[in-house]
Amino acid sequence: MSTPEARLVALGLELPAVIAPLAAYVPAVRTGSYVYTSGQLPMVNGTLARTGKVGAEVDPETAKDLARTCALNALAAVKSVVGELSAVTRVVKVVGFVASAPDFTGQPQVINGASELLGEVFGDGGRHARSAVGVAVLPLDAPVEVEIVVEVG
Repeated sequence: MSTPEARLVALGLELPAVIAPLAAYVPAVRTGSYVYTSGQLPMVNGTLARTGKVGAEVDPETAKDLARTCALNALAAVKSVVGELSAVTRVVKVVGFVASAPDFTGQPQVINGASELLGEVFGDGGRHARSAVGVAVLPLDAPVEVEIVVEVG
């Protein structure tokens, strides 16, 4: 059986370094059998990949890719507290925030970028409950932010 790390490699991805907090919080917290991540922005090599509102400065397909980056950053935060992603038995919940132009209503399709990555990495264990919320603005003018909750064994 393939591990989540091996599936990432097969996808041509590697976990980034954990993103340093931008304020007074930690990237992830484990309590009992659950790990909760803080909201993860689409940071690549310590830099925000894009800024702007989805449906205005950022097109939905680009935003979907950015949500995938957010999920990858969330997995790095999870791994930082559990050691290996193979400790994850299920992705429980994903919450995605999309900085949206006033008339943009495609938040679910944007957050599919995160959900689809989690499915690719964890298979059936990556199926989760989810919220996709449109907001006026996100930290650093990021287009998307994703947080996850996972169960570990």
